[in-house]
Amino acid sequence: MQSNNQSVRPTARRGTAVRAAVLMACAAIAGPLAAAEIDLRPLTIKVEAAFPEVEWPGWISAEESGVVSAFRPILVTHAGDGGDRVFVPTEQGTIYVLPNDQGATQADVFVDLHERVAYDDKTNEEGFLGLVFHPRYRENGEFFVYYTNRHDPHQNVVARYRARRDDPRRADPDSEQILMTLDKPFWNHDAGTLAFGPDGYLYIATGDGGLANDPYGNGQNLSTLLGKILRIDVDRRDGDLAYAIPADNPFANQPDACGEIWAYGLRNVWRMAFDRQAGTLWAADVGQDTWEEIDLIAKGGNYGWNVREGLHPFVPKGAAGPASAEPRPDLIDPIWEYHHDVGKSITGGVVYRGSRAPELAGAYLYADYVAGKLWALWYDAEQRAVTANREIPLPRSVQIMSFGEDERGEVYFTTASIEGRGVWRFARAE
Repeated sequence: MQSNNQSVRPTARRGTAVRAAVLMACAAIAGPLAAAEIDLRPLTIKVEAAFPEVEWPGWISAEESGVVSAFRPILVTHAGDGGDRVFVPTEQGTIYVLPNDQGATQADVFVDLHERVAYDDKTNEEGFLGLVFHPRYRENGEFFVYYTNRHDPHQNVVARYRARRDDPRRADPDSEQILMTLDKPFWNHDAGTLAFGPDGYLYIATGDGGLANDPYGNGQNLSTLLGKILRIDVDRRDGDLAYAIPADNPFANQPDACGEIWAYGLRNVWRMAFDRQAGTLWAADVGQDTWEEIDLIAKGGNYGWNVREGLHPFVPKGAAGPASAEPRPDLIDPIWEYHHDVGKSITGGVVYRGSRAPELAGAYLYADYVAGKLWALWYDAEQRAVTANREIPLPRSVQIMSFGEDERGEVYFTTASIEGRGVWRFARAE
C-alpha cells in the first residue's frame, strides 16, 4: 500500500500541535482566504459497516485457520452497466461481486487472479491495486486491472480482461491482454489507480520506482513512465503498442519523452478519481519526510517531486547544501497539504455526489493511513482556495486503505479486517 518511509504505526500528535500544523498548512495554501476563514469544525456524519453480513468465498479468517489472514479490500467500484452491482477486489487478487444491497449475505467470485499477483504483508504496497470497467462494458464486457506480477519481481502490469461469453456474471481469467508493463527498481511506490476520464481515455497512476528520495529522478524524467499520470486510448492501437497514444497528449510528439504521459512530478499517487459531476481529476500524493498533498491534475502539469515535497523545497536528509527556495512558475501547487504532525500517509478519495449524506455534497473525502483519520475537504474552484477541511469522527482509529463509489454515487472506504467487515459507508447522523 502507500508509504512514506516512516513507521506505519499510528503516531500522529494530538492537541495544540496538531491544530497548529493544520493552521500552518491552511495559511500556506489558502490563497485569497485566510486560515481563520477555513472551516475546521468536526462533522457529525456517521460511518457504518457496509454489507455487514456478506461472506467472501475463498477467504479464510484468522479464527477459522488459526493464522491471521486479513481481508484486504483494495477498492469498491461498479461496472456502470445499470446492474447496480458492487465489485470489491482484494489486494491478494480476487475480485468479488455482490448486489448493492446492505442485506446481501453472499458475494460471488467475479474472477480470481491471485496466482498472477504478487502480494506479501511485508511488501504490502504490491499486489492487486487497480480495477476499472470500460465505459461501454455493457456492450463489450471489457475491464482493466493493475497488479504486481508474481512471476517477474518489481514489475507492475496493466491488462485488459473480458467477461465470459457463456456467463456474463463472471470474467474469463484466460482473456488477459497485457497493455503495458512497468519495471521498477524497488518494491515500494506502486501507485496503481486506473480511471476512465469523461473523454473516454484510460488514466493510470504510476509510482516513482520506490526506495526513498526518488534516487533515479524518475518523477522529473519525461523519458520514463514512472512517477506519472498516464493517458491512453484502449480502443485503438499504435504500431506495436497494445493501445494508442491520444494525439492531444501533452508530450505525444516530443522527442525523448513518453507520449503516454499526461502529468508528472509525482511520488506515489494513492488514489486518484474523477469528480463525476465536474470532471476534475483529484489525486493524493504520498509525501516522504514532512508533507502530504492533494492535487488537481492538469494536462502537462509538473507537480514538483523530487524538486519539492508539497509546497516546500526538497533535499534528501544528509545531502550537502540547501535546496533552492526560489519559486518555480512551471510547478503546479497542491490545493492542500498537511504536516506529518497531522498524519504521515495520505489515502486519496472521491468527491461525494451521493444522496445518503447530503452534508457531504461536493466534498473531497480523504484519509490518513497512519493517523487513522478521515476528512471532508471543500474547494472553491473560482477562488482557487480550500474553504473547509472538516474531520469525520471514526468509532476507532483505523488504517483506511482506499475509497470507491457505487453506481449511485455513494462513497465507500476500505480497511483491512480479520472479520471480513472491511467495507464502510457514510450515513446521516441520527
